[in-house]
Amino acid sequence: MAIYALTDDQLVPVSATKFSVENLHERRHIQQLLKANIAVLDDSLMVIAEEFGEWLDSSRRIDLLCVDTDANLVVVELKRTEDGGHMELQALRYAAMISAMTFEQLIDTHARALNAVQPDTETARAKILDFLGWSDPDEELFGRDTRIILASANFGKELTTAVLWLRDRDIDIRCVRLQPYRMADGAVLLDVQQLIPLPETSSFQTQIGVKRHAERKDRIERHDQRYRFWETLLERAKKRTPIHANLSPGKDNWKSAGIGKRGFQLCYALRQRDTSAYLWIADNKSAYQALLAEQETIDAEFGAPLKWFEAEEQKGCSITCTVDGGYRSPPEDIEQVQDRMIDAMIRLEKVLVPRVQAMKL
Repeated sequence: MAIYALTDDQLVPVSATKFSVENLHERRHIQQLLKANIAVLDDSLMVIAEEFGEWLDSSRRIDLLCVDTDANLVVVELKRTEDGGHMELQALRYAAMISAMTFEQLIDTHARALNAVQPDTETARAKILDFLGWSDPDEELFGRDTRIILASANFGKELTTAVLWLRDRDIDIRCVRLQPYRMADGAVLLDVQQLIPLPETSSFQTQIGVKRHAERKDRIERHDQRYRFWETLLERAKKRTPIHANLSPGKDNWKSAGIGKRGFQLCYALRQRDTSAYLWIADNKSAYQALLAEQETIDAEFGAPLKWFEAEEQKGCSITCTVDGGYRSPPEDIEQVQDRMIDAMIRLEKVLVPRVQAMKL
């Protein structure tokens, strides 16, 4: 969007310019101006130090190290280039390196930033505590998160793609565009716009972020629970039958093993509240029909009615025993659920595998 100067009867466009054209440099100009006016980027910030590199390689320094009103550490990286370069990668390294900083180290850093020759830690402590509204330091509340703010003349597609991906994974990283303009009278203006996340959608994005975080947490928990269930099931089943002895636990909701005939597999299926053991017959309805002809006898030999299913939309059929209880059953019930699954699998193998082996396919 263009910027216009208003006169009595017209809108006069203000020309966009570049920091390089205006001979404005990152450290000598942009960094010093933002250090003195940090609220331009975020009104919740206090600058602790500039060119901070105490724990970093001597050639790597954080442009502005800040703390916010929630006592989070904030890395501010600046670039005057038109695409931002690889500043997100630098910022991530810096954020990781300072994430273990303690409150006392923050005070010491600020004291040396205020006066490198004679650091006054008591003055630095008072300034930080006053900013946070604390009477005493609170290590439990301090540094629970590390935020990143990228400020540049513009951002390339690769950088913004990376930032959006990181935000989707709950990394608080933001992009702020610094666009200079030159007025006809020679004055230089600076347009400061937060691009990611857009301020007007930040509340909505926060709600989405909370939902995604909850969904991701639930998914991770499901994977972990399934893995633990498979781990104990396969280990216990191995002692009673060799059917799935060579399989490893995983996060999927099924496990299968061949029976020596192509297209036939004995499988376990795992869900939250119920599980099943079944014979899967792939793309061979004639074999399924031959077994179905003996349904009454097979059910009787198995000891309970089985579920016979011929899928119309899939090239396969199944003969299934469903068991109450799944990977989200109470911990004290898991072994009983697994015992029922193993028993069902052993009985399925006993009544079905000899019949399949005898078929002329």
